[in-house]
Amino acid sequence: MLFLAKLFGILTLVWFYLTAKNNNAPVVNWSLIGLIGYWLTWWLAKFLLVVPLADAVPKHSVVEFLLTQMPVVCAVVACYLIRKRLIASVSALQ
Repeated sequence: MLFLAKLFGILTLVWFYLTAKNNNAPVVNWSLIGLIGYWLTWWLAKFLLVVPLADAVPKHSVVEFLLTQMPVVCAVVACYLIRKRLIASVSALQ
């Protein structure tokens, strides 16, 4: 189950690296910001959404799979917003 979380964590790192490179920004800083934002959001979503909902939903394989992937979706959305904010800050400086 955590395969998708790890895969998207690596893809987030690459995504922020390439975005920083295209915007002439510090690539290491942006990559770390993206990675920390991803994993922090993933853990928060897991403990605030998945754990409370685990007892409330039926024990069906599809429902359990979708429920365990909710933190990944939340983390990718948070990374999109973080990336958008970083791009706006670079655009404001130029």
